[in-house]
Amino acid sequence: MIEKPTKMRMVLVIVVYLSLFLDNVLLTVVVPIIPDYLCNIYNYNNSTSNKEDDENERVGWLLSSKALIQLILNPVVGTFTEKIGYAKPLLFGNLSLLLAALIFAFGRTYELLFMARSIQGVSSACIGVSGMSLVASQYPDEEERSKIMGFVLGSIALGVLVGYPIGSILYDIEGKEAPFLLIALLIFLPICLQMLNVNIDLNSSTIENTSHETHWRSLLTRGSIIIVAGAILSSTIPIAILESCLPIWLRSHIKPKKWQLGIVFIPDSIGYLLGTNFFGMIAFRYGRCKTAVFAMMLISISVIILPSAMTMSQLIFPHLGMGLGIGIADAALVPLLASFVDQDGNYGPVYSIQQIAVSLAYSLGPIVGSELVRAIGFQWVMRSVGLINLLYCPFLIYLALTRKNVFLNTNNDNNKKEYDSIKTGFEYNRFHDSDDDL
Repeated sequence: MIEKPTKMRMVLVIVVYLSLFLDNVLLTVVVPIIPDYLCNIYNYNNSTSNKEDDENERVGWLLSSKALIQLILNPVVGTFTEKIGYAKPLLFGNLSLLLAALIFAFGRTYELLFMARSIQGVSSACIGVSGMSLVASQYPDEEERSKIMGFVLGSIALGVLVGYPIGSILYDIEGKEAPFLLIALLIFLPICLQMLNVNIDLNSSTIENTSHETHWRSLLTRGSIIIVAGAILSSTIPIAILESCLPIWLRSHIKPKKWQLGIVFIPDSIGYLLGTNFFGMIAFRYGRCKTAVFAMMLISISVIILPSAMTMSQLIFPHLGMGLGIGIADAALVPLLASFVDQDGNYGPVYSIQQIAVSLAYSLGPIVGSELVRAIGFQWVMRSVGLINLLYCPFLIYLALTRKNVFLNTNNDNNKKEYDSIKTGFEYNRFHDSDDDL
């Protein structure tokens, strides 16, 4: 794979970083706004408990619409990247994001807000698949890739970190339009940057140097990819459920002020930011699967103890632990997916699968979570998803052991050729992962 100049690659990374950042600002800015805004639109004449159930269901479907659309389009985008490259879907994703922000700003009905959230699903599919594929293709060295991908994933955390408080504070001060108009203005940054640098922005119409055709359906038959995608799904479900159910649960049990509905998610964002920025290289050096096991155990413990909080301050450490665990898991597993298809050189399909896992979490989480909260209560829902994360750890241990066996077999085969040249040894170490030392 031909490496592009460092400056050229960094421009591409900045475009992807800004795109993911703003996508997640818009993703989370609606969380503290929509439940309260819909409550003001519709006059409920039912009892308090029925009002809460109705609002849970309405908010759940609206928040899930984005993920449902994204879920459908992720494999489509992954397939198209094989023919048109990664840059054009990324630009289309940013244009769609701009449209979604404007509809959110001026929409006054549930139907328009639902449409805006759905359009963002189109945007997120394009940005998520093409963005991560672009980074993976530009950094073929796994150690450097782990570092850069950790940095890029940090944009998601920063977007979430900014989105929740911006949504709650500006909504409280200036009304619904203000946060969405601010986002729309900022979206012009990655659009202009990509347009101004179109000549260096992967201007080719096809993926270069692809030795084998890779399709997302064929990748679904590979157990290692399924295990990693399942881990990403399991680790993302808790936050997907909390985004739709926690604000309403807080209003019923802790009764925070309006601005606190967004502030409560800040520890998650800080934890995710720390996890993605500092654990990418740690996971590469000490074992990605082993690191992911630790992350999912941390998520499990944090989610199980979260409903025991009686005050807003008692929510800080469970949220911080959950965000840190999700960030560590992503920093370990997202670069690992790229290593599975390095020989093919086409990363679109594998990252469409990664985005399918995330979309499943954010589509099923609010819908199923809202129904389960109504049936068994918020506390038992949180305990259940915590247990799911704990029970998934053996699958990652199995994957680590499988990779160790493959590594040992490859090592035995390579020992016969180890005297051919010193270069062979360096190429071999390039693909070594610390999980092989399990």
